[in-house]
Amino acid sequence: MTTEFQPGLVIQGFTAPLPLSRFKVIAFDMDSTLINIECIDEIADAAGKKAEVSAITEAAMRGEITDFKDSLRRRVALLKGVPATFLEQVWTERLRLNPGAETLLAAVHAAGLKSLLVSGGFTFFADRVRDRLKIHRAQSNVLGINAAGLLTGEVIGDIVDGAEKKKQLLLACEQAGCTPAESIAVGDGANDLPMMGAAGLSVAFHAKPKVREQAMVAINEGGLDRLLDVLR
Repeated sequence: MTTEFQPGLVIQGFTAPLPLSRFKVIAFDMDSTLINIECIDEIADAAGKKAEVSAITEAAMRGEITDFKDSLRRRVALLKGVPATFLEQVWTERLRLNPGAETLLAAVHAAGLKSLLVSGGFTFFADRVRDRLKIHRAQSNVLGINAAGLLTGEVIGDIVDGAEKKKQLLLACEQAGCTPAESIAVGDGANDLPMMGAAGLSVAFHAKPKVREQAMVAINEGGLDRLLDVLR
């Protein structure tokens, strides 16, 4: 059963509101969920390749490219030679928290939930967003930077994809001593679906159609704090 709980707030498969106290863990995607941009697209702007990179990003988030790791490697390769100083410029000039992020995080922390940021984006941004929102832990990808301070066009180490996002959610539940049914997962793209499917409550935030259709809560208008209309 699908119901428009309030304008721009759709729920399916349960009756709202739910008690916030039933949950112990909340996991968030970063790009276009906690923050207003896709960081890799903005970095690509420095290389004059934003349109090319954005097209791959959009296809991956819609689920049209099923191998996220391959799509990320292809996009990062296009960043080779971009000065690493541009990361700071993106952080300072372009990146903003999405509306309601601070309110939602403050509320779930006050209720005792453990928070997780798990992103297919990059540590430069994810670690800073983690600290700004006081999120307990973050997991993301590492961009290669050479001695000259230029991006190498490579991702260092294992890539955080949809399967890894699910793995990190389950690990957070294990560490919190709870079951996955006591967790919430919030995202907007196809690579968020594995962790959203494992969580007790899945939340799509201004998401791609494929993600909205599968989520238990779809926030289509307003900020992240609209989730608090569902959780009391």
